[in-house]
Amino acid sequence: MNFENELIPGVLIKRYKRFFVDIKVKNKIITAHCPNSGSMMGLLKKGNKVWFTESNNKKRKLKYTVQIIEVDGKKVGVNTHLTNKIVLEALKKNYIKELPRSLKIYPEQKFGDKTRFDFLINEENCKSYLEVKNVTLVRSKNIAEFPDAITERGKKHLKELTKAIQLGYKSYILYVIQREDCKMFKIASDIDPEYFEILTNSIGKNVKVLCYDCKFYSKGIKLNKQIKLKINE
Repeated sequence: MNFENELIPGVLIKRYKRFFVDIKVKNKIITAHCPNSGSMMGLLKKGNKVWFTESNNKKRKLKYTVQIIEVDGKKVGVNTHLTNKIVLEALKKNYIKELPRSLKIYPEQKFGDKTRFDFLINEENCKSYLEVKNVTLVRSKNIAEFPDAITERGKKHLKELTKAIQLGYKSYILYVIQREDCKMFKIASDIDPEYFEILTNSIGKNVKVLCYDCKFYSKGIKLNKQIKLKINE
């Protein structure tokens, strides 16, 4: 998945009002859009290196978008708007071997009255729902964690994935770790213990959990390899 334009380096000054980031570029301060509604725990230290892009859309109020923040020299993808694009590219190439070989892929599919899953995958004799979660949090070396804040929406998605199984679908949740430095993934049960409980229950009801890290290259990000899931506390 390629970025819209070339990455531009800068230095993080601060994040505020959730979606605004001030960045020092050479001798001036610019304000960029930060497309991430999470807490971004561990990423926002003043002085961290930032990579951002400039939009071609002249109508945008903020023409810059934060794409990557470096922490201790390690790149972390923070643009959550790209996560599904990364996954869609992988689905089209049948790169995620644990998922059904897709005949048709439908993004943003409605389920029930008030739920949308990120993807519906059609194969010959079965339909599968896939929900995708972006992961950036690392508190212990080489261990990625989710969530980085209490997530009511995330808990609802798990319950609905379980309900889909009861209706005859297959259900998958894919945690996309936009980092290259992780060897294991776990649920941050101290941050949202209820999420941990619901996920454990969902696994027992046959919701399949997948965890993949990402690979950064000069022009973009792609899904890389499966990461081990640690579910027991």
